[in-house]
Amino acid sequence: MGVPERPTLPLLLSLLLLPLGLPVLCAPPRLICDSRVLERYILEAKEAENVTMGCAEGPRLSENITVPDTKVNFYAWKRKAVEEQAVEVWHGLSLLSEAILRGQALLGNSSQPSEMLQLHIDKAISGLRSLTSLLRVLGAQESILPPDATPPAPLRTLSVDTFCKLFRVYSNFLRGKLKLYTGEACRRGAR
Repeated sequence: MGVPERPTLPLLLSLLLLPLGLPVLCAPPRLICDSRVLERYILEAKEAENVTMGCAEGPRLSENITVPDTKVNFYAWKRKAVEEQAVEVWHGLSLLSEAILRGQALLGNSSQPSEMLQLHIDKAISGLRSLTSLLRVLGAQESILPPDATPPAPLRTLSVDTFCKLFRVYSNFLRGKLKLYTGEACRRGAR
């Protein structure tokens, strides 16, 4: 029985620099394939959701924000080509980034912005930037569908009116579509 492998210095430096949204040149090329990395972002998203849930309906947004629908039909998802999954995840992540940034702007314009809420929004923005960088390594933004593939259906969306719902969608998207896509893309890359 071997000794468990310890994280290397580049992995630790990467985990420190990623929340800043900085490009990480010394990062292992497939850092997103390390389940601990994605789990860290999922945990942060879940914490933000839990904090806002503690406020009954939580702080309301002064306008509705459009977010990606996080429902996954697992049968249909598994039948999609990994390139189709990449397109859907990339568009969803882009829409989530826009939604969180809009939430930040709305919070900044409110008469009594919550410091705790601002902290979680800042973490979400940083996390989404880092995840976007990590997905680039998998080629998600460059995914070109094969000529014989059917064009993807338009991204399903919904509207949210509270920060609690916004963070719930963020958490569900990371735990659902993003995790499913990265798992499949990493498996294919390991072959």
